[in-house]
Amino acid sequence: MAFTKDALEKPDMNEESDKALSFDKGRSSPSFEARPMEFDYQSTTPCDPAVLAAMEPYWNQYWGNASSRHSRMGLHASAAVSLAREQLAAFLKIQPERLIFTSGATEANNLALLGHARARALELGRPGHLITLATEHHAVLDPLRQLQREGFRLTELRPGLDGLLSAEKLLQAFEKDTFLVSVMMANNEIGVVQPISELTGLCKERGVAFHSDLAQTFGHLPIDLNQLGLDFMSVSGHKLYGPKGIGALVISSEFSLMPLQWGGGQEQGLRPGTIPVPLVIGLVKAAELAMQDLHSRYHRLRELRNQLWEGLLEQIPNLIINGSMEQRLPNNLNFTVPGVRGNQLHRELRSYLSCSSGSACSRGAPSHVLLTLGRTPNEAEASLRMSLGRDTTSEEVVKAVRSITKVVNELRE
Repeated sequence: MAFTKDALEKPDMNEESDKALSFDKGRSSPSFEARPMEFDYQSTTPCDPAVLAAMEPYWNQYWGNASSRHSRMGLHASAAVSLAREQLAAFLKIQPERLIFTSGATEANNLALLGHARARALELGRPGHLITLATEHHAVLDPLRQLQREGFRLTELRPGLDGLLSAEKLLQAFEKDTFLVSVMMANNEIGVVQPISELTGLCKERGVAFHSDLAQTFGHLPIDLNQLGLDFMSVSGHKLYGPKGIGALVISSEFSLMPLQWGGGQEQGLRPGTIPVPLVIGLVKAAELAMQDLHSRYHRLRELRNQLWEGLLEQIPNLIINGSMEQRLPNNLNFTVPGVRGNQLHRELRSYLSCSSGSACSRGAPSHVLLTLGRTPNEAEASLRMSLGRDTTSEEVVKAVRSITKVVNELRE
């Protein structure tokens, strides 16, 4: 999993990290819950108050354009962006010039995949071969399938039943002209954490570029990015209590990249357009906060997640876990509830808690990730992705177990 050496040294638990619940007394709800509890933090996260405070001056006080260095306001904005780039690069343990600000991980993924593939084809005079996982987020699958329409060959590997890709399966997929592999480090639905360092090792031996979407990983797992050997990596602000509409792509000094749009020359000409200074400041502040309590939060959320799963199994013993339980994000739980209809399950749970059956971008369709793992469409729809956040408490976990048990028992009757 490429954790740092001290990542799994368990810190002391601090009860102060659990915040008291607030209740809406004026709302009619089930008798033991006054308002829906939030268990969908992998879709997005609330903006941290400290992040809002860091951004605030750059909306109205220091409102200059970072590309207009002929004015004092512009110089101030430019300096702020440069400092933010250096700070984020330090968290990622890379050189600042490798960091390109984007509108989020989706744009970063598109820039990395489309940009590198097209640049490579231009260099060689022909398209080549690409490899990915069938369980990737559509922000990876869709750009790669677009490249397939442009003449590139694409192999979508099926992971094991645990959701993990083995080095052996990747090794067998290489072809003579394979030049790019994209595998997200942590799946956004089932939360499994791939053996990235093993996969990148195979790529480096063959001169193949490796891209990974770290939207669910950066700021959530105690990892050493230097050990992972990634060439391109994408991060997102709103997944780690930062603002929406901002992310970043880490580019490679070894592999070429073609821009997707032109006009302005910002971000080394790879991502032109006016830099959203407040959002950049917010992204970096969110990353700073995430690093401060990363280890303690990792262990606290893992304990709460395990408490949730054990409590559910005790009350509903035939639940089916989706993906590896061992190689998993600490805040993720994805399971199938046999014997119920998915639409009824989610409708009845809505009054008690917020969760999902798949990606926030799935538009209601059965999860392609769960279908790839062998679940039927009905089973995929009757699955729950529960993701915990910084403010999740043990009390909420207990109530979530009671709520789910109550709904499942009623639907089965």
